Amino acid sequence: RVVCTTERSGVEMGRTDDSPRQSIALGAHKTKSKEFYDIVRHIGECKNKSDEDSIMRREVMMLRTVLTGPKLEKAKLKEYLIRLMYVEMLGHDAAFGYIHAVKATNESDVSLKRVGYLATSAFLDENHELIILIVNTVQQDLKSDNYLVVCAALTTICRLVNEETIPAVLPQVTELLNHPQMHVRKKAVMALHKFHLKSPSSVSHLHGKFRQMLCDKDPSVMSAALCALHDLTISDPGPQKNLVPSFVSILKQVVEHRLPKSYDYHRVPAPFIQIRLLKILAALGAADQKAATEMYSVLSAVLKKGDNQSSIGNAIVYECVRTAASIYPSPVLLEHCAGVVSRFVKSSNNNLKYAGLDALSCIVNINPNYATEHQMAVVDCLTDPDESLRKKTLDLLYRMTKSNNVEVIVDKMMDFLRDATDHHLREETATRIGELAERYAPSTQWFINTMNVLFEVGGDVVKQSTAHNLMALIAEGSGEDANDATLRRSAVAAYLGLTSKPRIPRVLFEVILWVVGEYGTLSGQSPQALMDTLCTAVEAQPEGDAVQAQAMTACAKLAVAGGGQLSEKATKLVNRNLNSRSIDRQQRAYEITALLRENPALVAAALPQDASCEDLEVNPALPALDAYVNKAFAEGASAYLQPSERSTGLREAGGGGLSHEVAGSLRFDAYDAPAPDRGIAATPAAPSGGMRLSSTGGTWGEPAGRSAPPTTAPRFEPPQAPEDDRTQLASALFSGVGAPPPPQVPRAPPPPAPRSDMDLLMGLDAPTPTAAAPPPSPPTPRRRRRRRRR
Repeated sequence: RVVCTTERSGVEMGRTDDSPRQSIALGAHKTKSKEFYDIVRHIGECKNKSDEDSIMRREVMMLRTVLTGPKLEKAKLKEYLIRLMYVEMLGHDAAFGYIHAVKATNESDVSLKRVGYLATSAFLDENHELIILIVNTVQQDLKSDNYLVVCAALTTICRLVNEETIPAVLPQVTELLNHPQMHVRKKAVMALHKFHLKSPSSVSHLHGKFRQMLCDKDPSVMSAALCALHDLTISDPGPQKNLVPSFVSILKQVVEHRLPKSYDYHRVPAPFIQIRLLKILAALGAADQKAATEMYSVLSAVLKKGDNQSSIGNAIVYECVRTAASIYPSPVLLEHCAGVVSRFVKSSNNNLKYAGLDALSCIVNINPNYATEHQMAVVDCLTDPDESLRKKTLDLLYRMTKSNNVEVIVDKMMDFLRDATDHHLREETATRIGELAERYAPSTQWFINTMNVLFEVGGDVVKQSTAHNLMALIAEGSGEDANDATLRRSAVAAYLGLTSKPRIPRVLFEVILWVVGEYGTLSGQSPQALMDTLCTAVEAQPEGDAVQAQAMTACAKLAVAGGGQLSEKATKLVNRNLNSRSIDRQQRAYEITALLRENPALVAAALPQDASCEDLEVNPALPALDAYVNKAFAEGASAYLQPSERSTGLREAGGGGLSHEVAGSLRFDAYDAPAPDRGIAATPAAPSGGMRLSSTGGTWGEPAGRSAPPTTAPRFEPPQAPEDDRTQLASALFSGVGAPPPPQVPRAPPPPAPRSDMDLLMGLDAPTPTAAAPPPSPPTPRRRRRRRRR
């Protein structure tokens, strides 16, 4: 504002100065017409979208008429382009004016050229067809003596560059790194950074230029180089390791106020440069003791200088704590960080609490003892009404979980899951509950009960792999028959009690059907009663239709245990699915009906009890098919050839002179021309004046009254709470933090190739298990395997 006022005063006094800033001020003053101010004022006074749209429609009609007219005043073109940008920004089509913005970039007037570049950057994208028209203009402007023109061209390059246009401007942009103007050097570094983001291979030979610009005498150029080096360091820290002393030196100079005052923000020296440097040091010091040792002193200085209780100072302290937790740890520095974080956690501001919990979770990964000091503050955050703050508190507790506090933490996560409404948040919490229960379960019974509650509370977000892990645990057990029988009996009793609930999640319903089908008889009820219970639940539950296939298989398993007879309700369920539109359900129904008609020994072999974890030894020769194969050979079938044994040529078929390609082969040579049919005799042309049909030696079909003689066709081969409660909760949450965990109950992770006998008929699992990634540090499993030869 001061510049424009000064220049305008110079004009009024009669001074004429041809400097670029003078021409910009004059151009800006000339383009401000009354219509322009009216448009801006009317748009600001609009009270609804319809009023704004009506103004913009009138504006579009006026601009279209003016810009397509035979006489277009260049003096007003700048204003028209600005008004076009208003039209475009407010959601209306201004494509008719794009070409005028591109033409304006060729104008000699600096002010109009800069507006043209600005409008072009706003209108076009990197894939627009008009980009090719400005490449030559940009190349010429990059060589201009006016640094304002060069800066405008570089700004446009950063916005509209693509992989095809990078080679056209790369040499000139590289030369501008040595330009005497700092603004040009800074924008040249930014342009090279943009080239790296678009096409890393195009500037891979120029990474050394970023290092050179890091030593530029102007801090703005150095800051631009830091942004590029940050991306290079994140992608590959190795080549940048030797720059650690340089980064540490720059950060030290920044902290000591050696940069100009113009870089201060709320009395904090260049805070955004500090944050960028801290992120770079975090990447370079990870698992590198030598590099981290050089950073300790400057990080301590940053913590001291940044802890001024201002918002930007808190941001620097937070980033410094994350850096200290990322590099090779220093106990002294971590102790300093823990003291600073305590102010965040104990603050009444929820934003600072959130940042403090996040920073504390980073420190806890290194040493959990730092969290014990803040245990009461963490407990208070668990009951905070702010959902995001409770979520961050659970993240901290998730990182602190051990075998001695897993029950309390899982209970708190379960309470959070009940209240959470966001789908992704519920899914993440349910996944974490499953992981903690699998890794730190104090007993198998506790694990099963926790999974049941998880299925009830968050059945809509629980993954199928979690249900499969539960079924695998029940099936494999601990290896002791008495304990395993007690476990399965209690599981069956719990699941039979759940069938009376009004709504059961599908994943839990599938587990119930599998467990009752496998071990239902352990409850003491008759198989017919169990079948009736399952069928009643299928009819009553909203998810019943989706699990009818699993219910039929469960009833078939129970029928084997009851002598091979289905109950009345189970029979109705199977008969109803004989005509089902679902191929899966229909095929299961037919197979169950046919299988139960066989002798009991065959049915028991096909649906064995408690055999879901047995390894089946399959003979790859399949001797059971020998009779079928011999019969096929006797009828003239050809032997099967492996793909590697099949010839790509043509195989002659028996005596007829005909040939065909072997199944699976491709012909790359030209086919023969079709030969004339020998069965039809060629007849001379009919004389003019009529058509003459003569008899032929061969006919299609036989004349009436004469039977066709038997012919032998050539044979072709077929193709192939209160204070006391808070204290107790804190002691339960933080008990044993930092101490070695007690011995864990052996857990059995899912087998590599699970097989559920519930779906033996169809070869499908119920529910279909998915491969679940094992927890990071699972206890050593103990499997119970039995081999059974089939």
